[in-house]
Amino acid sequence: MKKNLFTFGLVVAGMVAVAQSPRLSLFEEFTGENCPPCASTNPGLNATLASPTNTTKVISIKWQVPIPSAPTATWSLWKTNQSEITWRYSAGGYNYPSAWTSTDTPSNGVNSAPQGRMDGQHLWAIPGGGAANDHAFYCNNTLINAASSFTSPFSITMSRAWDPTFSSVTVTVNIQATANYTATGALVYRLVMIERHIHFPTPSGTNGEKDFEDVAIKAYPTTQAGTVTTSMGTAMASAWTIGQTQTFTINCPLPSYTRDKSEVAFVGFIQDDGNKRVQQAALSNVAGVSNDAKAVSVGIGAVVCSTTLVPTATIKNNGANAITAFTVSPTLDAVLGADVIWTGNLAAGASTTIPLNLVTLTAGSHTYSYNITSVSAGDFNTGNNKLFNTSFVCSPTYFAGPVTQPFTAVTFPPTNWNMVNANAGPSWSRLGTTGAYGSNTGAAKYDFYNNSATGDADDLYLPPTDLTGVTSPVLSFDVAYAFYTAVPNNENDKLEVKVSTDCGQNWTTVFNQAGTVLATSASPVTSNFVPSAAQWKTVTVAAPTLANSPTALVKFVATSDYGNNMYVDNINLSQANPTSIKTNATSNVSFEVYPNPTKGETTLNISAVTAGNANVVVINTLGQVVYSKQIELTVGINTLQLDANNFANGLYTVSVESTNGSMVKKLTVTK
Repeated sequence: MKKNLFTFGLVVAGMVAVAQSPRLSLFEEFTGENCPPCASTNPGLNATLASPTNTTKVISIKWQVPIPSAPTATWSLWKTNQSEITWRYSAGGYNYPSAWTSTDTPSNGVNSAPQGRMDGQHLWAIPGGGAANDHAFYCNNTLINAASSFTSPFSITMSRAWDPTFSSVTVTVNIQATANYTATGALVYRLVMIERHIHFPTPSGTNGEKDFEDVAIKAYPTTQAGTVTTSMGTAMASAWTIGQTQTFTINCPLPSYTRDKSEVAFVGFIQDDGNKRVQQAALSNVAGVSNDAKAVSVGIGAVVCSTTLVPTATIKNNGANAITAFTVSPTLDAVLGADVIWTGNLAAGASTTIPLNLVTLTAGSHTYSYNITSVSAGDFNTGNNKLFNTSFVCSPTYFAGPVTQPFTAVTFPPTNWNMVNANAGPSWSRLGTTGAYGSNTGAAKYDFYNNSATGDADDLYLPPTDLTGVTSPVLSFDVAYAFYTAVPNNENDKLEVKVSTDCGQNWTTVFNQAGTVLATSASPVTSNFVPSAAQWKTVTVAAPTLANSPTALVKFVATSDYGNNMYVDNINLSQANPTSIKTNATSNVSFEVYPNPTKGETTLNISAVTAGNANVVVINTLGQVVYSKQIELTVGINTLQLDANNFANGLYTVSVESTNGSMVKKLTVTK
């Protein structure tokens, strides 16, 4: 079908007067819990839709479709409402046409995810919207402004009221025509209950998503043939004149699978089924219940440096009535602890933080949860009563340095090391079939390749270390990484190294690289990346804040942008020592230093066979790092000016460590 059959140039078709009402546009996303591109798209999309400049222009409904496959978990968003979702997206139901671009031959039903419709139309069909295709990524400020710039022949007001038991909502709808309008097909008012935010403690599908926005939960009214939804909505008159009105009331019992009643809202919209266009939309937003205790947070730091801990729980009165009592049931590592009973007077909207029971810990990683029960006068909304697993590390003992870890042992994390994987998704592991520079003895692997939860950050902790007497700590490690897509769209998977001396209350970043700067493969890799011997680089960074610290903590933090795998090997934390600098067996990098000796300024001419990243490190005879710089090398000669004016007279070791290899030279400073 040609593009001009879908454009908003025909919105006025069937009208005999100019539309007068401002438009609240409806954006529908068809997204899947097993869909990795959906997980990558949704965080940015949700931020755009929630922007204060956009909330007056657009409201969204997210239909959780079984694309590319259906989640197996019975509590998934697809499983709980699959009959209505099937009707909305499939060829056998509402039959939205699929045509990825204006030149595609349309087919029946939505056939890919994440896919969008704006006011019932293809995203690319909105004049001035700038969408290249129907990918939900194109729901941006430009598209929203373009769609909402068209006025509507209708105005809608919706109001809502809970029943006394907060088990159903009555929605009253008032529609008025602000211009004459004749529909091209059946004109229908559709009402969809959404939950503004849903959080799962573990992903409901395979793509890592745990947080969902504006999710379609139930439509009112619907008709069914057995278990199959056959229609959705309330019939309206086909022809309207200015000033004509229609009012109706819809009773909306909440389904049993509603997660959090305080997140329940209603989206209503007028849709012309002849051309699928949504002529106007309306939102009846969330409304609290009378009695509702909400679990807000737990007071545990990322690191606990004692074998005993008194956690705290912050509870909010999310309802309209005061709360005078409740019970908190805590859980440590899935083991239920003793209840804590609170009494007092917690006003509506207020929060309180209470101490829980003392817990005894062992060294290592732990999770902590709690659940609220026995709320005074009852609790009409138990979906927000649980604080799910909070991850933390217990580090009561600090082991004498140095730390040397080649990952040759099968155990992972290694003895006294710890790992935090808050969302239980793809994370750190050990691959025993590869090692730095082809050693094939093992390396730590971070699985960016399968971690589609963009922004997910997982920690790998070195053993808590006593560096008493280590005056110039230096951390070195080998790393290999490839991105998945090509420049300029390559991912920004990130590796940070952070250090702390106060039990994790404050962290200092000593290394931070992402994307192409981190990469050791010059080209994208679209298969599961395993590095060759040449696809490694060695990093050496000073950690002066750890000098002489008896309580040194170091963690590697990997943050996913859904690229390709990263490997880390040969982690060493020790006193700086020029003789310990790693040199590759074969090197494709060389450099010259001149003048040498120098009175101040000197120049490094670095020759590289292939492009890549390099670390230039200068160490004095005491083993102290006096200069460190990360640079990018191009093929051929690369020039770096080295300012030695602040160096004391003496002999220095200069090392260049890169994806091409490594080389060490001596530099003499005489002033």
